Amino acid sequence: MSGSLDSQEGLVREARTRFPQKPFCLVEEWTIFRVDLTPEEIAKVHAGNHLPLFLFAHKVVEDSRGRFQPGDWVRSSMCVTLKDGVMFETKNSVYVLMGEGHEQTASLKTIFSFF
Repeated sequence: MSGSLDSQEGLVREARTRFPQKPFCLVEEWTIFRVDLTPEEIAKVHAGNHLPLFLFAHKVVEDSRGRFQPGDWVRSSMCVTLKDGVMFETKNSVYVLMGEGHEQTASLKTIFSFF
């Protein structure tokens, strides 16, 4: 998968414009994990206005609120929207996907084992 190849400054501007009320975090070396769920479980996730996706990034580039330092890793909560394959929105944050990344399927147990 490919995230954005735009400049860091451009992505910061875009995140602030598209999500003015949310903190954002620019990340590299990322993987989107699609949760391996039954159709019934997926229906429950969708009923809760979520997508069965989590983000794990090995490298934080910039965090708007200083929650993470450059070079830190981060694991998101469940996705709310994925805009243009670049803006991974959760209930509380937006993760801006930079450069190349991956997508794979995993169990919740595996995803939550990343700490």
